[in-house]
Amino acid sequence: MKKLITALILLCAVSTSAQNHAQEHETKLPPLAPPVAWSVDSPLGLRTDQPVDTLPDNYAQRFVPSAQTDAYATTGNYGAEGIDMIWMTRPERSTFFFADALKAWTPSLSKMRFYNTRVPMTLLSYNTAGGRDNAQERLSAIFSGNINAKAQVGAYLDYIYSKGCYQNQADKNLIWGFSGSYLGDRYEMQAFFNQYNSLNKENGGLTNTLYITDPALVQGGVTSVDPKTIPVRLSSAHTRVRGRHLWINNRYKVGYWHHETEGDSIVSSTYIPVTSFIYTLDFRDNSHTFRNDAPGEAAGFFDNTYITPGATVDHTSWWQLQNTVGVSLLEGFHKYAKFGLAAYFTHELRHFRQTDYQTEASENLSEWPQGVSIAPTATENHARIGAQLTKQQGAILRYSATGELGIVGAAAGDVRIIGNIDTRIPLRFDSVEVNAFARFTNEKPSYLLRNYLSNHFIWQNDFGKERRLSLGGAVTSRRTGTTASIQVDNVQNHVYFGPVYLPVQYGGSVQIFSLRLQQNIRLGWFNWDNTVTYQTSSDANIIPLPALAVYSNLYFKFNIATLKVQLGLDCDWYTRYYAPKYQPALASFANQNEIKLGNYPFANVYANLKLSKVRFYVMMSHINQGWFSKNYFSVVDYPLNPRRFQIGLCVDFAN
Repeated sequence: MKKLITALILLCAVSTSAQNHAQEHETKLPPLAPPVAWSVDSPLGLRTDQPVDTLPDNYAQRFVPSAQTDAYATTGNYGAEGIDMIWMTRPERSTFFFADALKAWTPSLSKMRFYNTRVPMTLLSYNTAGGRDNAQERLSAIFSGNINAKAQVGAYLDYIYSKGCYQNQADKNLIWGFSGSYLGDRYEMQAFFNQYNSLNKENGGLTNTLYITDPALVQGGVTSVDPKTIPVRLSSAHTRVRGRHLWINNRYKVGYWHHETEGDSIVSSTYIPVTSFIYTLDFRDNSHTFRNDAPGEAAGFFDNTYITPGATVDHTSWWQLQNTVGVSLLEGFHKYAKFGLAAYFTHELRHFRQTDYQTEASENLSEWPQGVSIAPTATENHARIGAQLTKQQGAILRYSATGELGIVGAAAGDVRIIGNIDTRIPLRFDSVEVNAFARFTNEKPSYLLRNYLSNHFIWQNDFGKERRLSLGGAVTSRRTGTTASIQVDNVQNHVYFGPVYLPVQYGGSVQIFSLRLQQNIRLGWFNWDNTVTYQTSSDANIIPLPALAVYSNLYFKFNIATLKVQLGLDCDWYTRYYAPKYQPALASFANQNEIKLGNYPFANVYANLKLSKVRFYVMMSHINQGWFSKNYFSVVDYPLNPRRFQIGLCVDFAN
């Protein structure tokens, strides 16, 4: 932690020096303009505007583990594994499924932000909760600075260290990276590199949930319990997930110069691009290690031990090199060119490496699954062609449609089609924003879901292609603070982890209907934000979901001189359902049909404040612990954090 703090101080010093340098040469810079941020889409690098994160509203809620979504199933600790139980917002399963449970905390292309600021900007934040035995800390910094009006560089650092409120639950996650962009008349470049290393102690869950729900029954009448003394199922196990991602997008635009003249003089010149040539390099790799140094506990926790009865060290890794070349006719080069059109070709090389167990299973261990023969390494080639139609300009109508077809290798026959349309309907006293989307995928499950080898789990599956059709949309009225969303999904050949933690493919179809209503009420200082999500699955044994999820945030928002204050109480709640269980050796969640969880409100009382360029908060998380129920579990055998006090601040060093 001391090294990280030193690094952040140096980063702030560099930022301050750069700001002073910018002030000395302010006359050379373009006129003042507010900072802007954007995200990018792969593989062609299209940009989407994003807000700059400087607002104090709901700042404290980011640091509650279970508050990542309105129904988030988590193993409890901040920075630990979890899964979104709201189907319409759940991310897709990735090629390397071991990393999926950490998506709330790790970087990704969709989370990446590029900035264009007139002066260098540094956002430095520190958050903490708990005491010596259960401390939760997060230290992060974002830096962005412009070399000139067209070129920008950035860096970021994020460190989570949390000991957890229960035994053998500690985790730490270090993320760092760099970014840069150049947006010129002819040439554009956007690039980033990030790396993360997440280490999680795995306790396997509580041995007896009565320590939470009825401690007097297991403690001889004693009603209080120290969470750190509750027995857990694993004592010397941990999971490590590492990842790196390098993404470089290049675009060269061919066009002509348009000159504005007055008489014989050229007043201004504007470059009008007509066609662009695109090349994107995307390299990423991941590794997963599960280690258990207490083999005596394995027999009571794992159903099978195939390789060695001693210490378990499972190591799985993969890397992917993706190259995309494309050509695009740009929107707006002519008054009749109302849309952009692109075609591209993508090639992927994927390489997988698993634990190379050469020792045959002894007669004292579980029988080797019949017919299974998996090489320790495997390589796949994927080739796809794609086309994209876009309209990104205009205040009334914008749309995009992308289609891909796999033509070579394991991706042959894969189909991916995604379409979005956004429009604004002017009304007399308001305007209504309408968004609609359609998505169809027909793709082969990833290699590791089909072939996997470890000490406690082995499988070799001949899965067919998974098909998913999603249709939906949303209507938003900013005047009334209302957003209504609807989504319908049809999922066929769905692959999931069954009750014995093995991947299973369901050959039929599952229909999911989702309806969400967001209503924000404003009356002077009084504010009340509400989100209600209803979802139903035609087969809850295959895709179990809570039928109703509610998030409510009641707060007062006012100013004391220059101090901005948000003072309130928020709460999330969802109905009972067969919640998932967690397998640490796979870092994955599985279905079960024995225990229902839910019907428990999780409430926080907080104050978010901002003074000048400093945001800070105080919060009492899980304020209602034990008031109405003690069954605060969102994953089988894994309780949520008990009541705790949290504080944090974020400083914006931009001038």
